[in-house]
Amino acid sequence: MKILIDVMGGDNAPQVPVEAAVKAANELGIHMVLVGDTEVIEKELKKYKYPEENISIAHAPDVISNHEEPAKAVRQKKTASVVVAANMLKNGEGDAMLSMGSTGALLTAGLLIVGRIKGILRPALATTLPTAKGPKLLIDAGANTNCRPANLVQFGVMGDAYMKNLFGIDSPRVGLISNGEEEGKGDELTKKTYPEMQKAPFNFIGNIEGRDIMEGNTDVMVCDGFVGNVVLKTVEGMGSVIGKKVKGIFKKNIITKIGALFVMNGISEFKKAMDYREYGGAPLLGCKKLVLKGHGSSDLKAAFAALKQAKTFIDMDVNKEIEENLKKLNTEEMEDA
Repeated sequence: MKILIDVMGGDNAPQVPVEAAVKAANELGIHMVLVGDTEVIEKELKKYKYPEENISIAHAPDVISNHEEPAKAVRQKKTASVVVAANMLKNGEGDAMLSMGSTGALLTAGLLIVGRIKGILRPALATTLPTAKGPKLLIDAGANTNCRPANLVQFGVMGDAYMKNLFGIDSPRVGLISNGEEEGKGDELTKKTYPEMQKAPFNFIGNIEGRDIMEGNTDVMVCDGFVGNVVLKTVEGMGSVIGKKVKGIFKKNIITKIGALFVMNGISEFKKAMDYREYGGAPLLGCKKLVLKGHGSSDLKAAFAALKQAKTFIDMDVNKEIEENLKKLNTEEMEDA
């Protein structure tokens, strides 16, 4: 197994990506290919001990920043780390790639360079949300802002395969995010998608409302990328506000500080449940090989979790299950509807 990692992307590059790669090489036995500026990488590697046969370097001196137009940058900056990694993945020089850099650049590289699984109309970004009943999947989280029913049904197929294999759920509950639980609720897209979801090869439980998202009763929450990105950013903002408010309450005076000592275990469990670092990265499902987006501010824990996630994805051959389930869909019929 060989995993490519863009060591130049993210807030903590190259230190965190290199350290995570070394940890994966040592503990998981994965062959890591560090994609980035060779001189910078070699300087970082001198800090660690690792099996040399499990670490190699692919020179890529340029970086695509969050401020650049993704499609233009991917086309023009051929030696950017994320572009080099994507081309290597396409050419069979790796089984998966991880980047903590520009989301737009990674999505563009995944779509235009790595390419789609045969039959997939649009790859979708899937992110794991912390809920009252454990981690659940939101798909699409921002890759596709304008969708058709066939796209959402395929998102359900991909999310179903992902949750089965990565989280061991035998029959994931797949829900369609709408503004009401009833079949007739929603905009034109969700109304047309609902009956197609009922015929799809997964456990469709109907519409779910915004207030249901954090309850955790749905394993795969399907929506277009516009809605998904709003949901994702809202959840992230809510978590930040709650954390600050709770911290402020317990720091209010000596009495509340003493009280905090008695609930510290509960607070620690809550923080762990809400910590994105526990769940790894967000895969761009539907690509021919795994393209994984790590959080821009990933620390060692988050980056290493993403590499473990990539290993499991490859070991479980999630793409094969996606391909098999796609054969059960009549996508052409949905496209004509």
